[in-house]
Amino acid sequence: MLRLFHTADWHLGHHLHGVSRQLEHQQFLDWLLDELQTKQADALIVAGDIFDSANPSSAAQSQLYDFLVKARTRLPNLNIILIGGNHDSASRLDAPSPILNALGVTVVGGLSLNAQGNIDWDRLLVPLTNAEGEIKAWCGAMPFLRNADLPTATRDDNGGSVISDIERLSEQDNDPLISGMKTLYAELFTQLQQKASNAESLILTGHCYMVNGAVSELSERKILGGNQHALPVELFPDDIAYVALGHLHLAQKVGANEHIRYSGSPIPLSFDETDYLHQLVQVDVRAGQPVETVAVKIPRSVQLLRIPNGKDFAVLSEVIGQLETLTLNDLPIGQRPLLELRIRLEKPEPGLRQQIEEVISKLPVRLLKISTAYSGSEKSLADLKIEERLEELQPLDVFQRCYQNKYDKDAPEAMNALFSELVESLQGTE
Repeated sequence: MLRLFHTADWHLGHHLHGVSRQLEHQQFLDWLLDELQTKQADALIVAGDIFDSANPSSAAQSQLYDFLVKARTRLPNLNIILIGGNHDSASRLDAPSPILNALGVTVVGGLSLNAQGNIDWDRLLVPLTNAEGEIKAWCGAMPFLRNADLPTATRDDNGGSVISDIERLSEQDNDPLISGMKTLYAELFTQLQQKASNAESLILTGHCYMVNGAVSELSERKILGGNQHALPVELFPDDIAYVALGHLHLAQKVGANEHIRYSGSPIPLSFDETDYLHQLVQVDVRAGQPVETVAVKIPRSVQLLRIPNGKDFAVLSEVIGQLETLTLNDLPIGQRPLLELRIRLEKPEPGLRQQIEEVISKLPVRLLKISTAYSGSEKSLADLKIEERLEELQPLDVFQRCYQNKYDKDAPEAMNALFSELVESLQGTE
């Protein structure tokens, strides 16, 4: 048997409305080290979005490398695989890979080319060994794929266009992006088959958005031209024992497939994620048998509170009433709950913050955000106009609003996709 731990979307360096999450991440990493040792894990896969941004702080990078050193010290035989996500800079992740490889850590920030100008598939093929050093599985460590990674048409000796795999598949799928993804995964699968024996299982990774996946709008950056480019489960061949996915912060399986899973993020990265079960997935792999998966709950070190709970708004008197009934333990400042208030107003309230702070000053909490919505009437909540901050909007949201203001109509889907491709290309560079 091979025991694999699957996690993803760490987002080291994350700040929530200006508050650092470093303490929460450190407590998660310390807990993870203990779990890896207690459960006698053979391998750890982190399926993308290691960092929260393409230019992570020195503190975030130190947190990662400190964890890797401790993991290899405490578990010398542990296989560790890190892949790049859409929040990561592929080149920044790949830069220290020679040193990390020497430590037994495989990092695949993005696709790279060999001396012949072809994709270096060998770099993506990782043997996974058990405690006795026996190869029990092979992992195809596919990182987040950007549009520039997808196959394109080549030219023949006379300069004429030669139909490529992506174009040939497009005739069937009617979507070159999905076709290109299928082409790359099919080639990776072929490469894995050539490496593995019949007694060795095949595992894939991915950082992408799958059809019918449940997203968190406030913290998961839309990728691959927006969520209209959800990928089909047919991307993964039937012979794959397990697919370790990243990008969606809610732990979930893909459709009815128990072996294709998002592990979810280890901590809530927005107030919309407070009700998620944050976990990692323990995967027991045995050749020729379906994998066994166990959800391992991650303890939450800092509580996130939203009043009222859910996505509703409440009048000021009701919000204050709920605050006054809170029963909380007195904790050090860095461990106190983070709080968002959602208040419905009929008109501007100049003394709003002062009234709130008078109540908050008596409570061991940290107020991060006051969200307000105006109805202007006593009608239903459907009439609410919610105030938004620029930092809460995604680049595509801003683009669509600018287009709407200028042309008084929605931007065409093709233009939205081109804009997303431009943003994606910028995010992937230094």
